[in-house]
Amino acid sequence: MPGVYIHIPFCKQLCSYCDFYFSVSLMRAAEMLDCMTDEMEIKASNGELLKDSKEPYTLYFGGGTPTVYRVNELKTLAMKAISLFFPAFPSEWTVEANPDDLTPDYLQQLARVGVNRLSIGIQSFVDRDLQIMRRRHSAQQAVESVCQARNAGFDNISIDLIYGFPGMSLSEWEYNLDCAIELNVKHISAYHLSIEDKTILGKMRDKGKFAPVDDGLSDMQYKMLETKLQAAGYLHYEISNFALPGFFSRHNSAYWNKQQYIGIGPSAHSYDGCFSRKNNVANNIKYIENIKQGIVPETVEMLSEKDIYNETLLTSLRTANGLDFNSVPEIFRAGFRQKAAKYLQSGRMVYTDRYSIPSRYFLISDSIISDFIEE
Repeated sequence: MPGVYIHIPFCKQLCSYCDFYFSVSLMRAAEMLDCMTDEMEIKASNGELLKDSKEPYTLYFGGGTPTVYRVNELKTLAMKAISLFFPAFPSEWTVEANPDDLTPDYLQQLARVGVNRLSIGIQSFVDRDLQIMRRRHSAQQAVESVCQARNAGFDNISIDLIYGFPGMSLSEWEYNLDCAIELNVKHISAYHLSIEDKTILGKMRDKGKFAPVDDGLSDMQYKMLETKLQAAGYLHYEISNFALPGFFSRHNSAYWNKQQYIGIGPSAHSYDGCFSRKNNVANNIKYIENIKQGIVPETVEMLSEKDIYNETLLTSLRTANGLDFNSVPEIFRAGFRQKAAKYLQSGRMVYTDRYSIPSRYFLISDSIISDFIEE
């Protein structure tokens, strides 16, 4: 289903693993709020609107940390987006949040303005790891944030967890999973740590202060993740995402199904659902200066048939639903079938009415998918 993504480019603290775009200075936060509403006006006046759809629409606040803003400020952005882009109130309105921002009063305000899905960045229930990650919350605050969100009326709660973290034992990862299951959240996003060069962890690794987790332990942690969550009733519907039935992320599913979305804010991306992708500049100052001049600072990429094919592979084969062969352009079908044959024979790919990678091979899916990519 089509949707709008609003990128909040601020955080109160830099996490050691993060390479998303944001600023830890909040000096221009009020100015940014005005500019993001102006960007929506510019895009709407230029005819950049969500296409008619029989499906409900979604609204997603990501970051950065959206909860650096007060609830009435988030409401201002949401109401502007809804008035310009939505035929009705979005069926799913997600706000990403840090546990320490989610006071009972803040949660009640979010519920009152219409937010119906929370994505809480817990990452770990082990205080030692949270400190190394440079998270602002404790394990106790993580648990309390979920309980308080439920008390405020939120049923659709997602949490983020990280595995493959240096120093994390298999038993500690099991403890993390047990905590998540006990909280009975509806959705869990579990990401294997990727150490990027420009992050704090990347610089520590380069100085020899720690070694990345070996592949054997990563594999055991992944297998434990899948086994325990599936036993608890969660469906493994995308490489890093598990949900109880009926609680898949509708917004993120639109990305994987190549639906249209409009991105607002610095570094936000937009896609028309067909041949055009737009990327906003990842720089707060340049973004603000351009928007004040009535210009959206974006680059536009027109996708070739090969680009569309490659992106379809990258998105659809990440999911349990897999690839609809009818979506493969005719020019690439023979090559796809030839390459798929060896994976079907080895069991690393299956075919019913669609081609998919069994979830037990998701951890190596990048290497499988890359074999199909057209250079």
